[in-house]
Amino acid sequence: MKVLISGLGLLLTGLIFWAIAAGDFGAAGEFLLGKPWGIVSMVDLYLGFLLSAVVIFYAEPDKKVALIWLLPIFVLGNVVTALWFVLRGLTRLRTALAN
Repeated sequence: MKVLISGLGLLLTGLIFWAIAAGDFGAAGEFLLGKPWGIVSMVDLYLGFLLSAVVIFYAEPDKKVALIWLLPIFVLGNVVTALWFVLRGLTRLRTALAN
């Protein structure tokens, strides 16, 4: 599972760097937020970030550590979530769900 999540996280990181190099972030954001499905996509994206943050907050025993992990999610996205799952999440979730 760690290998799969690591691979997906690296793929997403690569796509982000590609988009930064090839695209116009401002124009893309303007286009997305100007279309109904773009707005739905952004709300869906940030709802996913919020749900990831809730899982991390619940699974991390030290809430200060949890905040260090979850705050960057809202800026850097699911790369942070994938990193948390690989480094801490799978073990923490097994423990949290067992209780």
